[in-house]
Amino acid sequence: MKILLDIKESKTEFVLELLKNLRFVKATPLTDTKAKALSDLREAVEEMKLIKAGKKHGRPARELLEEL
Repeated sequence: MKILLDIKESKTEFVLELLKNLRFVKATPLTDTKAKALSDLREAVEEMKLIKAGKKHGRPARELLEEL
């Protein structure tokens, strides 16, 4: 299982050291770019869920393509 954690900058070293001492955990820090991409992707998935549930309105793909 993979878990994405958002940790205050001041506590990062402490948490990483704690995770390194757990044999069953493999900790790999993300770059800011990758973290932003994952955050954007998560937001997009949540928005799609709301659209499919009818709680939010989407727009046709053709409209989006014409805008570009």
